[in-house]
Amino acid sequence: MPLLRIQIYQPQAHYRIPFSYQRRLTYPLPPYSTVLGFLCNVCGINDQRNELYKRGIQELKIGISGRFKCKLTENLWFRNVSLEAHRNTYGYAQNRFRNGQIGHIGGQSPIKIDVLQDVEITIYLYHLDFEYLNVIYEHLKNPVNRLGVLHLGRSEDWIVYRNIALLSDESIEYKRRDGNYQFFFWIPQQLYKFNNDNVQINWDLFDGVNYTLATFSKIENYEFHYNNTGKRQYDTINAKLNDGKILNGYCYFDKELQLPVFLWGNI
Repeated sequence: MPLLRIQIYQPQAHYRIPFSYQRRLTYPLPPYSTVLGFLCNVCGINDQRNELYKRGIQELKIGISGRFKCKLTENLWFRNVSLEAHRNTYGYAQNRFRNGQIGHIGGQSPIKIDVLQDVEITIYLYHLDFEYLNVIYEHLKNPVNRLGVLHLGRSEDWIVYRNIALLSDESIEYKRRDGNYQFFFWIPQQLYKFNNDNVQINWDLFDGVNYTLATFSKIENYEFHYNNTGKRQYDTINAKLNDGKILNGYCYFDKELQLPVFLWGNI
């Protein structure tokens, strides 16, 4: 069961929690949809009919863990281009002069945004067909087809690779080892288990706050317009956000890092 392990460093990152506005909250880890978007960027996939997307990305089993040094809250101005905001700023719709200068349309709204500092993310990828995993590995090492700057979270949250490695079958073990690993983990309810009748991973035994997370997306009516910026509909899953205390249950471990690995994927 070879896995692909990606270790990433980010000077700062924001993984927005949906429906947070005046203060934009962040998860401590990127959700699955963010990691999937990152992989599509790396592989140059901008069409959901792409063979690598349909046969490779969509069949991946994904594990995500990470930690950060601290969290800061920044104060920002966001542009509001509504007609009401424009009138509140300039007095009437046809005016763009204020204090003797021409300004942008609309108005501005003050917001707060939580930003993680010195972020370390570890991503595990598994595919039943090793050839697809190897293709993704080659794209990660040499992202010549990338769609844009490699980032996780906001477009300005650039990444630095710490390590990219293909792990052999012997690199992953199944065991119980209670401890505080000082990493956050996504523990999906739909845990993927390798073909082994002796593996018993009980989701209910692990602590964590339950979240509904976005995973894959489909663009509405894509077959009629083929516009990859169209409205998206996301699939969701249940997953626990664990703060590093792994107790009472068996799971997979990365032997080298001695780090628990919890894989999610379509079974």
